[in-house]
Amino acid sequence: MTNEKETVMLSIEERNNKISSIKRLPRDVEAAVNGLTDPQLDTPYREGGWTVRQVVHHLADSHANAFIRMKLMLTEDHPTLKPYDQNRWASLTDSTLPVAPSLAILRGLHERWGRLLESLPDSAWSRTGFHPENGDVTVESLLNTYASHGAKHVGHIMGLRSAKRW
Repeated sequence: MTNEKETVMLSIEERNNKISSIKRLPRDVEAAVNGLTDPQLDTPYREGGWTVRQVVHHLADSHANAFIRMKLMLTEDHPTLKPYDQNRWASLTDSTLPVAPSLAILRGLHERWGRLLESLPDSAWSRTGFHPENGDVTVESLLNTYASHGAKHVGHIMGLRSAKRW
């Protein structure tokens, strides 16, 4: 999660574009990994980086956490949001599984998340939570962060595919 100290204040068009990014992410990830073999999935996207397989599982983990954080912020007054060590999560055994389970998680999660985001009244976007590592965050700053987060990781996979000519 990136540090969002400043209020984001997106326009309605920008907000809708970011919601579209959230809704589109599962298809983008599926397209990015389509046809990759196990050895290709087990290739790091950069020197010392996660493998493509770990990136897909990370997206499911990270976005599930973000969805829960957002729901807490929408239903509680200024909740404390639990951080986690993404590198340690990526090193757990479940990150060696086939990518299909995490693709299924992303499909269901993002369908729900997109519907939730589309239904929010204007007043919901400024609701806050406290992240111990990043300070106060808003629902809108989480949208901004995670719309970009997914696209960044799809870019990592596509960049590797291009570099390797897969």
